[in-house]
Amino acid sequence: MTDKWKISGTYFEACNCDVACPCTFLSAPTNGECNALVGWHIEKGELAGITLDGLNVALAVHAPGHMLEVKWKAAIYLDDNASAEQKDALTKIFTGQVGGHPAVLVSFVGEVLGIKSAPITFEANGKQRKLKIAGQAEVEDVDVARLSDAMHASDALLDRHGIPG
Repeated sequence: MTDKWKISGTYFEACNCDVACPCTFLSAPTNGECNALVGWHIEKGELAGITLDGLNVALAVHAPGHMLEVKWKAAIYLDDNASAEQKDALTKIFTGQVGGHPAVLVSFVGEVLGIKSAPITFEANGKQRKLKIAGQAEVEDVDVARLSDAMHASDALLDRHGIPG
């Protein structure tokens, strides 16, 4: 872990739990398992001099129980607008190879189902967020009451990777 990196921007996550995600509070998922879609929009970022400004990254996760007690399956999506050099940098960061918070996050992952480039749209308007991975999944957080309904799209995405939803 010799490469220095830094990113700042906007983060968004949604899952299939009822109303608010209890996993955030270290509790068990409301439906016995957690299917989540997590997105990052990098407003400003770099790894070893490689600029990552304006790029998006998404992570689809399936945890077959309490997220702290089971190993997750995950698929990583990198912005298809990224150059090969930027994709390599994003891969190093979001697979935990260069330390930091992503390294802690991926320590919960038991199986990476793949890393794929895709058109990713990340929109942030006030408190509203929208994340779209073209041809894979789309979630929109319009309000807390509708968050659970919006995340059923994550179940379809996980099905594409052979993970039961």
